[in-house]
Amino acid sequence: MKNSEILNLTTEEIVDQIAEERTTLSKLKFAHAVSAIENPNRIKYARKAIARLQTELSNRKSADASTEGETATEAQ
Repeated sequence: MKNSEILNLTTEEIVDQIAEERTTLSKLKFAHAVSAIENPNRIKYARKAIARLQTELSNRKSADASTEGETATEAQ
């Protein structure tokens, strides 16, 4: 999943996508442990996709927190 695609997702969709990618990663790891999978690089791509999604999620949370902090300061 590309960053441009991730930016177009809502926060709820990102959380859902993280759960889906984690499930995929665990299945790939299990399949690779049992027998060699055709493309072991898929494990690496799944890990990187999870990291990209988590980074965007944390960026959004920190942006929300900073906006709430500014709003609270303005209210005083």
